Amino acid sequence: MSTQKELDPYTAKAQNDNLSPQEKIDGLHRIVKQVKTGMLTTRDKNGGLHARAMAPTGPFSPSSVNLVFIANRASHKFDELENDSHVNVSFYDQSSTNWASYCGIAKITQDKEKIAKHWSPITAAWFGDLGDGIHKGDQNDPRVALIEVFPEEVRFWVATRGTVGKAVDVAVSAVTGKASAPGELCTITKDEIALVQGLNTRST
Repeated sequence: MSTQKELDPYTAKAQNDNLSPQEKIDGLHRIVKQVKTGMLTTRDKNGGLHARAMAPTGPFSPSSVNLVFIANRASHKFDELENDSHVNVSFYDQSSTNWASYCGIAKITQDKEKIAKHWSPITAAWFGDLGDGIHKGDQNDPRVALIEVFPEEVRFWVATRGTVGKAVDVAVSAVTGKASAPGELCTITKDEIALVQGLNTRST
């Protein structure tokens, strides 16, 4: 019987398991900082998946893997998060074809200190001042909430060849019958995330 590696030669060839957890997180940060906007996917009560573009406010530290989003508490995404806290956040860089995919749990908070830490004056544009003296669109607006995604696993892919190199690799693979893998696929496990964050917590 064929093994999974034999049946999926692309993944077997692209998988890079030779990086330390911190090196993986550094590579992940480069993608997120370059792309800036991710797609947050949630599930509604009927099982339907809904995605929307959102820009995370971090990461702020070298060991940070969590994603934090500022959002309007009145939007439908919060109903979906309360129904099912499992989410996916994905990033794709069209220029390089690098991508990242977070699988994790989302938690909602309206903690004033946390909101102040992540708030930017530009964020007010997404809320607007309703003119009732309460919903002013500032960081004290009762609609303002944070969605923090705690990843259980992160996978990302980094191209190791340019556009021409990738085209050549694919063409050669098509002729030779060998799987094409013009990049590296990395997985950051839950244990690795905990390890790096724990080490950095003890060192501060």
